[in-house]
Amino acid sequence: MNSIDISVTTQYLASQSVPADNQYVFAYTITITNNGTDSVQLIDRAWQITDAERKVTRVAGEGVVGQQPKLAPGETFSYTSGTVLATPLGSMQGHYGMIDSKGESFKVAIPSFRLAVPNILH
Repeated sequence: MNSIDISVTTQYLASQSVPADNQYVFAYTITITNNGTDSVQLIDRAWQITDAERKVTRVAGEGVVGQQPKLAPGETFSYTSGTVLATPLGSMQGHYGMIDSKGESFKVAIPSFRLAVPNILH
C-alpha cells in the first residue's frame, strides 16, 4: 500500500520581494516521506497557486527541482522551490504523480498551504 506523507514549510523572502511593484517572493520546502511498504518514484507534479485576488496560476511538469526521486520504504526526500505572487497573501495546493515498483501510477495530494508576508494576518 502507498502511504506517502507530505509536509510543507514556507518562508517569505523579503530581500527578493518588491512590494511597491506587487512582487512578493516565497520559498517553500516540501518533505515527502514514504511510509508505505513499496518503493515509489515521483514522476511529475501539478500546482494550483492562488493569490489574494483569487487569480489562479497552474503549473505542471516533470519531477521536482529537476529530479524524479525514488523513495524506498522509510525514505524521505526534501526540496526547496519558490513562487512569486502579486499579493502578500496566497495559497498553493496540488498533487504529485507517482509510480510504484510494479509500474502502477497513483497521485498524492499536496494539501493546501498558505503563503503570507509575516504579520499580515492578525
